[in-house]
Amino acid sequence: MKEAAHSRRNFLLGCGAAASSAGIAAAPERPAVSVVKIHNGNITRAVEMAIDLLGGIRGVAGDKERIMLKPNLVSTDAHATTKPEVIQALAQLMKRARKQVLIGEGSAAAPGFNYRHPDTFRTRKREILDPMQDFVFKQLGYTDLAQRLGIPLVNLHSGPLVEVEVPDAFVFPTVTIHRALTDIDLLCSVPMMKTHQLAQVTLGIKNLVGTFPGTVYQSVRGAMHDAAAKVEPSGTAAAIVDMLRANKLGLVVVDASTAMEGNGPTDGTLVKMDLIVAGTNPVATDMVASSIMGFEPAEVPTFAWANKAGLGPTALSEIEIRGEKVDQVRRMLVKPRISTWNSIRTLWGFKEV
Repeated sequence: MKEAAHSRRNFLLGCGAAASSAGIAAAPERPAVSVVKIHNGNITRAVEMAIDLLGGIRGVAGDKERIMLKPNLVSTDAHATTKPEVIQALAQLMKRARKQVLIGEGSAAAPGFNYRHPDTFRTRKREILDPMQDFVFKQLGYTDLAQRLGIPLVNLHSGPLVEVEVPDAFVFPTVTIHRALTDIDLLCSVPMMKTHQLAQVTLGIKNLVGTFPGTVYQSVRGAMHDAAAKVEPSGTAAAIVDMLRANKLGLVVVDASTAMEGNGPTDGTLVKMDLIVAGTNPVATDMVASSIMGFEPAEVPTFAWANKAGLGPTALSEIEIRGEKVDQVRRMLVKPRISTWNSIRTLWGFKEV
């Protein structure tokens, strides 16, 4: 089963100009991104305020009925993953608006499965990946959360898979994804704010790595990185822009309650940020979040590849920022020691099980 990705560009809101009834191109609207402080540890209220600044849940979701929330659950380490409170707040907002909600993820690694100290392995074996994903969901509190709210958990590593065509692709002219990602009306990426040794930062777009099914692209996405490294050094940026165009990503909510600096996405140091950043344009939202982290847009290769694909914005000046001013909440995070994929390929996630 193949699907074209043309219509998915419609979910990247705020990227283009609308034509007037007279056939004359109107000036493009600036994509909006909200930045909200978390006060007294009240994450739920901050999430609600961030969505309200974007027009409320009906404003960001419109007539879209079936929505998947995609946290960043890279491993069982709660210090390197999206807090369940952020997902719960979003799920409750959506359920109150009578939306159908799912939670989906394909985690990278877990101890006892494809991680055996000191080695992390790559694998396509469903008999490893399926129980691993169940274990990650349970260890991080997502199994209890899903049961409490009556929300299905979707293991994006396996199950019914479909092929989606990506016109003018950089790495993958066709990508394989879980059928649930084509059945939904809207994908909401909910990453933890972190630095990343390959991609500089990992935010809403980078979080799409978890939508590459491990049964096809291997755990730790070894096969995906191998293919992408033939196009650009990070082995990441071009491939995730392909996946961005294959998915229905139309809302990003960044969990910046705590951020990771230094050698993320797992070995960095935690810093308290007390922020939620949200937007319906993935590039704009990530650009604002990375600026809050102290990165210039030119430092993040994902933005260059997104712009090359025709996805905007191209600068912070093209974004309407609502809520807190970036300059007042910016923290210059310690930057990662950047590696190319080929330089670490034989050191991490190289062996197979």
